[in-house]
Formats: sequence, structure tokens, C-alpha cells
Amino acid sequence: MKRHPAGRLLTLAFAVCAGLGARADDLRVCADPNNLPFSDSQERGFENKLAQLVARELGKSVSYFWWAQRRGFVRNTLKSGLCDVIIGVPAQYDLVETTHPYYRSSYVFVSRADRGIAISSLEDPTLRTLKIGVHLIGDDGMNTPPAHALGELGIVENVVGFTLYGDYRQDSPPARLIEAVAKGDVDVAAAWGPLAGYAALNSPVPLRVTPIAETRQFAPLKFTFAIAMGVRKGDDALKRKLDEVLQRKGAEIAALLASFGVPSVREPAD
Repeated sequence: MKRHPAGRLLTLAFAVCAGLGARADDLRVCADPNNLPFSDSQERGFENKLAQLVARELGKSVSYFWWAQRRGFVRNTLKSGLCDVIIGVPAQYDLVETTHPYYRSSYVFVSRADRGIAISSLEDPTLRTLKIGVHLIGDDGMNTPPAHALGELGIVENVVGFTLYGDYRQDSPPARLIEAVAKGDVDVAAAWGPLAGYAALNSPVPLRVTPIAETRQFAPLKFTFAIAMGVRKGDDALKRKLDEVLQRKGAEIAALLASFGVPSVREPAD
């Protein structure tokens, strides 16, 4: 999928500015400048706050190399040597070396609380009568687990796709999916938990967030993911230091995530 030219120019501008400001003793973080609740250029996301916590524990300051977090992100940031750590990646992500996970979350259903929609399973027959919003990544089969599962069930005519990348000129493009629920443009959305939980905290209307359950039948699709930090392969020294901080500050990190509405699950739902 092509990126909007304005988005490319904006990202490159952030990248250049970040590179000029980095110091040798900084914790150099690879991050998206426009992707709340995870990160943004004003450092308001929970990954920004976590980077600050980790840097403080390591006796460092934080500097950023900003790049839109989409295809090519790892290649253009971490692997290019322009930064040293990605704050949030799936545990055991093949492109990087990962720390121990520091949280586990899942895909969820989101609906307006005043609608009284009580759905937790993709096989709930009510879904066939509702307008469902999902994130779409591209046209090459790389879509989100709920989008694939709904397709397997033959629930397609009442599904509305929202591009995960969105219009990068807008604030936090993935949030358009949750906003559509609040506005009533869709009845329910199937979204990644941290995005949905944060949106529910800040929504002008109360939203109901329910983890998607009963997903084993859709294997090998996964709906629950453990999230870790990622460093360059072979950077064992930094990985070890990060693991020590994550273990030592576990309670503080859990409280930070909860303050952003991140749904936490102890064990995989699938």
C-alpha cells in the first residue's frame, strides 16, 4: 500500500530532526511520531513514558528516531543503526532480538455502552446482523486476525474496513476505527486492545470493551499477544539491561499501562 506523500515528507522531517539531536549517552528509541496511545512526537504515549522510565533507570536520556510504524519500520530504523530499541514488538519477533514480555493483551470488541451489545465470540450470531468495523493492513492477505476470522465465517457483506495506516496527516490514524463506533457509523469494532482501551478512556460517549474469546477454532490465527522490547540481533548487553529494568520495575510498568486503559490478559485466549 502506498503512503500519502505528505506522510512520507512528515516522517522524513521528524527522522532528520531526531538524528541531529541524539547524543552518545542517550537511549536511542525507534518510534512512530503519530501513533497514540503508543507514541507520538509530543511523547504522550505509554511507550514514550516507558522509554523515559527505562532511560532513567539506566542513567540515560531519551532521544528518538521517528519513523511511521508500518512496513519497513525495522529496516529503516533499528537495522539502519539510527536507533537501538523499539519499545513495543511482539515477543519473539523474528526481525529483532526481544526482551522478556512486559504485558500481554488481546483483540477486543468495542461498542457503545448505550447499545447494550454483549458480544465476546466471533461466532455470536448477532454479528451477522450488525455493521462491523475492522482494521485492514493491505490487499496481499496481511490483515488483522479478526478480519481473517470473519472472512472464514462468511461474514463479509456487513464488514467495513478501516486502513490501519490511514491518512498520516491526521492524528493517530488507527483511531478512526474506534471513532466510528462512538459516532454510530459502525455498531461494533474488532480492534487491538491497547488502542481500544485508550480510546474508551477518552471517548465522548461511554464505550464497552470486551476481549474476544473462544478463538481456538481459528488457529493458527492468534488474538492474544505478549509484547516485549526489541533490539538489534546480537545486542545482548542492551537486552540484558532492559530485562533487568523490566523485572525490577514490573509493578510500576503495570500501573502505567493500566492508566492508559490497556487491557491485560494473563494467559493466551487462543
